[in-house]
Amino acid sequence: MFRKIILSAVSALALAGGAAQAAEGGAHVEDFSFSFEGPFGKYDKFQLQRGLQVFTEVCAACHGLRYVPIRTLADPGGPELPADQVRAFAASLDAVALPDGEERPREWTDHFPMRSGEGMGPDLSLMAKARAAFHGPYGSGINQLFRGTGGPEYIHALLTHFTEETKDEAGSTYYENPIFSTGWIAMPPPLSDGLVEYADGSPNDIEHMSEDVSAFLMWAAEPKMMDRKEAGFLGVTFLVVLSALLYLTNKKIWARVKGKEFVA
Repeated sequence: MFRKIILSAVSALALAGGAAQAAEGGAHVEDFSFSFEGPFGKYDKFQLQRGLQVFTEVCAACHGLRYVPIRTLADPGGPELPADQVRAFAASLDAVALPDGEERPREWTDHFPMRSGEGMGPDLSLMAKARAAFHGPYGSGINQLFRGTGGPEYIHALLTHFTEETKDEAGSTYYENPIFSTGWIAMPPPLSDGLVEYADGSPNDIEHMSEDVSAFLMWAAEPKMMDRKEAGFLGVTFLVVLSALLYLTNKKIWARVKGKEFVA
């Protein structure tokens, strides 16, 4: 009976969270499983490599990753590119402007280029954490607890829900996208089927490309997620073992006082 009450309460809170999301604007964002979700989830390095390719060939023209060091592309738990490839990739990016007005080639110890100015989009370094697709009622965070914040799902949904409708307003063209809060966005549809050719032969339709780049942007925002999960698992394991030892010690100490024999 108690279990039914708890399940009913959780369902009611989830529905209320969905209603709150609908009231804020924006269409429903579908929740689906990424490889890195859950307490034991891990980044798929091949998916991250494909996402990096999509970002480089499509997104980097208008969006930057100013907070992401290029050298982290070679780190374990990430795309894990060979060091020589990372150095070559860094050299292919925009040159670094020096204070004296000169320029030098970008090195792998530098960060990704930033984008600013007319027509440029927001920086995407932390976008996967800045956007939350799943909200709990009244800030309770119940949906985040069971489904995560939904940042990658939001990015994926935004990239795959453009319609063919456009409108001109104040000298600018806007494109209909029901995922965006206002329903209209200044960014034109960035992806089309076959736009990026994957070297490994993976599907390159809009659905898969948006999923790959969403996973890459999640890694950009949380490059040390795997280390954090490992540390959390070890911490919880230590606390469980410590609690068991303290319980057994307490039973041993108080066994005579309570008139009971205790065998460890």
